[in-house]
Amino acid sequence: MISPTRQPGTPAAALPPRLIATDLDGTLLRDDKSVSPRTIAALAAAEAAGIEVFFVTGRPARWMDVVSEHVHGHGLAICGNGAAVVDLHGGPGAHRFVQVRELARENALRVVRLLRDAVPGTVFAVEQTYGFHQEPAYPKLHLEVPDNRLPAEELLAPDGPDADQPVLKILAFHPTIDPDAFLTLARAAIGEHAGVTRSSPSALLEISGPGVSKASTLALCCAERGISHEEVVAFGDMPNDVEMLSWAGRSYAMGNAHPDAIAAATAQTHANNEDGVAAVIERLIKEHA
Repeated sequence: MISPTRQPGTPAAALPPRLIATDLDGTLLRDDKSVSPRTIAALAAAEAAGIEVFFVTGRPARWMDVVSEHVHGHGLAICGNGAAVVDLHGGPGAHRFVQVRELARENALRVVRLLRDAVPGTVFAVEQTYGFHQEPAYPKLHLEVPDNRLPAEELLAPDGPDADQPVLKILAFHPTIDPDAFLTLARAAIGEHAGVTRSSPSALLEISGPGVSKASTLALCCAERGISHEEVVAFGDMPNDVEMLSWAGRSYAMGNAHPDAIAAATAQTHANNEDGVAAVIERLIKEHA
């Protein structure tokens, strides 16, 4: 059942939608990482109705093949929690970076030192536009083999690997701490030097440049198109979606969402495995036909 989480009337008072912004994992994608036939049809119907669709995800660009066939007309995605805007046209391996909001290396090094001191035992990985590197003790959490295994201080040095590539985000993992407690400690330790969030069920933090988030990059993209936040409908399920859910005129937390996402959204829809995004899109198109 689709239900409100803020005061009654907020979603209905919004303007007709011009843009849909949806997270992927735990939101648009089912747990097996597939896009259901119902969701594929709903995305196509939104585009046909003149509503632009943006995929807004923590994933790097190279992990976007799962939705490359469903981008339709505009073909843009916000990746890395707002660190990059990527054109997905051309299919797998042909993605083009339209905009990059990098984490300066000096900031990244400062973050590593601050977090090592605040939460001993933290290990790091470095996500760049095309490269992925990790510390030797960083566990196998991702689908790929890292390009390099070195201490973070060496990976982020001015003459480190792929020094010519922008750093999009730092990944910080702790083997024993509670994930939400880790996020709270990290935000207190890092302060204004970077943005910190999480989207994983494990104690894995995602650290971007100051002010970089899904919401801030989405706002920039909308401003370029003359779209106000009241004309945006957003979907998400985890803490890295909170700012976007709060910013959009209408927003939906999934039935499987983290409590922080539920609190930030204007309403709640079905779980990702029950096509919650498609259910809302179908209703929106019917309402504004």
